[in-house]
Amino acid sequence: MAAGALAAAPVLAQAPAHAASQAPAHATSRAPAAYRNPLVEQRADPHIGRHTDGHYYFTATSPEYDRIILRRSRTLRGLARADESVIWRRHTSGDMASHIWAPELHHINGKWYIYFAAAPADDVWKIRIWVLENANADPFKGRWREKGQLTTAWDTFSLDATTFTHRGGRYLAWAQYEPGMDNNTGVFLSRMANPWTLTGPQIRLTTPEYDWECVGFKVNEGPSVIQRNGRVFLSYSASATDFNYCMGLLTADTRSDLMDPASWSKSPTPAFTSNDTTKQYGPGHNCFTVAEDGRTDVLVYHARQYKDIAGDPLHDPNRHTRVQTFGWKPDGTPDFGVPVADGVATWVS
Repeated sequence: MAAGALAAAPVLAQAPAHAASQAPAHATSRAPAAYRNPLVEQRADPHIGRHTDGHYYFTATSPEYDRIILRRSRTLRGLARADESVIWRRHTSGDMASHIWAPELHHINGKWYIYFAAAPADDVWKIRIWVLENANADPFKGRWREKGQLTTAWDTFSLDATTFTHRGGRYLAWAQYEPGMDNNTGVFLSRMANPWTLTGPQIRLTTPEYDWECVGFKVNEGPSVIQRNGRVFLSYSASATDFNYCMGLLTADTRSDLMDPASWSKSPTPAFTSNDTTKQYGPGHNCFTVAEDGRTDVLVYHARQYKDIAGDPLHDPNRHTRVQTFGWKPDGTPDFGVPVADGVATWVS
């Protein structure tokens, strides 16, 4: 979720906590079910993970920017009709009182964690990353405890945290403004000491440099990781949150040191963009999950059904959650295709 004002398959298990980060651990004989987009209306920055209990868990940004919601279903299409629970609301004063953005739900070491962005009531663009924890086996029950702000190297605008494991270590990727840079946000990476604490240095993975990353605002944000074919792929979103919003892609060899910036290569062209034929605009802030068969990779993202927006795009509520399957090119890189049209079944059982 770009900050307009500043510049203005996960499998939810203990390892890996971030989805589809490796081949699905529980393939089944169930074929993917048919579904139609949009999956969930007026829910941006979607995050869907399939837990070891067989349920898909869904959370996303609500257009009022005031709460964290949760749904679950045994099928992806069932999330459209699933009951929605509010598991946490913004504070009425002080910290975590404004701009509740981009929650992600992860299951780590037997507990549930939610990473999200929030700002204080008296400084609504002082957006930082915060963490909630729930020790109950059912994230709809128990108590969500506020673990506090996740501290990074700089006390600057930061958001869109995601976590994943690689070769036995846990990492956090997120978006942040780096002091001295002529941009809004880049994407950074650090190892984690525990689910709410970074350890060691943080490195910059990508900063806006290509024209398609700098339309409206110079933004790289919304990272998500999938590991396949001997490589680690990190997608991210770029430019303003209107129809120029799109996805980029970074790649590292799975044997490499992810904390070495030289391990990562960046695609000079976007991996997923608006499409006039299918009438989908501003696709981005994605995550990865797997279909009901436990094998088919699924791209989760938001997009609008129209290009023209009156006023600030952040005040337009119609970024809807969408899902579609994707494949892999002969060179082993992901092939996201184009955002599918509304009302089109992207797979059939």
